[in-house]
Amino acid sequence: MPGSLRGTRLAVALASVLMLLTTVAACGSSGSTGDADAAKPAAPGKAWPVTVTHKYGSTTIRSEPKRIVTVGLTDQDSVLALGKVPVGTTEWLGGYKGAIGPWAAGKASGAATPTVLKDTGTGPQTEKIAALRPDLILAVYGGLTKAQYTTLSKFAPVVAQPKEYNDFGVPWQKQTEIIGKALGQEAKATSLVSGVEAGIKAAAAKNPAFAKASAVVATPYEGTFVFGSQDPRSRVLTGLGFSLPADLDKVIGDEFGANISKERTDLLDTDAIVWIVSDTAKDEAKLHKDALYADLKVAKQSREVFIKETSDYGNAVSFVSVLSLPYMLDRLVPQLAAAVDGDPATKVPAPAA
Repeated sequence: MPGSLRGTRLAVALASVLMLLTTVAACGSSGSTGDADAAKPAAPGKAWPVTVTHKYGSTTIRSEPKRIVTVGLTDQDSVLALGKVPVGTTEWLGGYKGAIGPWAAGKASGAATPTVLKDTGTGPQTEKIAALRPDLILAVYGGLTKAQYTTLSKFAPVVAQPKEYNDFGVPWQKQTEIIGKALGQEAKATSLVSGVEAGIKAAAAKNPAFAKASAVVATPYEGTFVFGSQDPRSRVLTGLGFSLPADLDKVIGDEFGANISKERTDLLDTDAIVWIVSDTAKDEAKLHKDALYADLKVAKQSREVFIKETSDYGNAVSFVSVLSLPYMLDRLVPQLAAAVDGDPATKVPAPAA
């Protein structure tokens, strides 16, 4: 990049940062629960101010946010479900316009397409976030470090991931409720959660075999990567009534998932296994060439559900949000039902279109 262009871009970014630093007090700030203004109750009939606790303390949002940036990888779905469209979203999966999946696209119709940010492995794109002039930054489904949280808090109130869960381990219900509180819409968030949970309970009731079966979610990433009980994908299975392998979390440790050794291939021998793969046919064939895996009952009896990770369905499976779940369940539940019907001759159907 020519030096003059680089210098111009840097000057613009620094100017934006300085402008935001002088106005941050007007649009809200992060602080401890001891903040005097935060301690004052909201006036009757008004939501503001609200204080949200998280991994790094608490954040007070003093007025209704208008320019929301989502750093959490799936936080945009909760924002959209609550009737607002972010000005900036962080891309994770799918390469969708505005980082909004097909299960949520209808919620953004008529609004400006959000600017898409990228997490390249070094954390949020600070300068681009600052240039969007946010008045709220959401990082609920994420893994912000303390340093990243502190830096972003210079531009707007930041709601980081909750401390009760592993990074990237917040349940979709809690995620929706936290974002609902931050947006002054706690009642609507609760209603949205209840509606989706009712759908999950209905699916479980129609498939009583789920409650008698075990299941696990895995992917053939650098060997075999298995998702633990705190991963949102695993929580979908337990929400439907399935149990997870007894030793799963003991093997994985305090993480959302981990690679397992060949010696623990037994963790995969469940009544149903959900494989998230890059190529359904090729990966299935490769797995069945592995003598240890091919000898498991789950493989011999064709109780496997293969989901292409780059499909809309696969992306919805990984999102596990208040908006993606109904879309996901319409496809996953019939596949799981076929996998655990007790008849090895039953072929797990292709997902619904």
